[in-house]
Amino acid sequence: MILKKTLTLVLCCLGLALLQAQNPLSQDNFWDRVRYGGGFGLGFTNGGFNGTLAPSAIYEFNKYVAAGAGLNLSYAKFNDNSFLAYGGSFMTLVHPIPQIQISAEFEQLRINRTLRASPNNIEDNYWLPALFVGAGWRSRNVTFGVRYDLLFDEGRSIYANNLMPFVRFFF
Repeated sequence: MILKKTLTLVLCCLGLALLQAQNPLSQDNFWDRVRYGGGFGLGFTNGGFNGTLAPSAIYEFNKYVAAGAGLNLSYAKFNDNSFLAYGGSFMTLVHPIPQIQISAEFEQLRINRTLRASPNNIEDNYWLPALFVGAGWRSRNVTFGVRYDLLFDEGRSIYANNLMPFVRFFF
C-alpha cells in the first residue's frame, strides 16, 4: 500500500515536471539541458554517524523545473552496529524563485547491516524505500537544505531520524 502511494506521488511529480516544459525537445539540444553533480549528507547522533555520497544527473525543463536520477552510497554506524547501503533515486526539483529549491525524491536502497550481538553477530540484508520532500537555499550551482523522509522506519532505516540536512550541487 505504501509503495503504491509512493510510486503514485513520484509519477505525479515527474508528470508535473514534464507539463512545465516550455520548449519542445526538438528545439534544443537535449544535452545542453543536462546537469551533472549530486549531493552528500552527514548525520550525527549520540553514538552514531551516517554519511552519504549521491552522484546524479538532472534535465532542466526550464528555469523552474528539473528532474533526474542518481546513485547512492551510504554508510552508517550507531554504537556497535553498522550499515552499508547502495541504490538509486529519482528526483524532481522546483525553483519557484532562483534562490529557493523544493524537492521530491524517491530512493530505493539495498541495506546490508550488521548488528553486534553475543555470541554471534546478526546480519540483515533488505530493500528500503524512502520518499523525501525537501527545501533548500540555492546560490548558483549549490543548494543547502533539509529533507524529510515520509516513509521513515526507525527499525529499518540507516538514517538517524527522518530529518536530514543536505548539500546538493549541479554543473
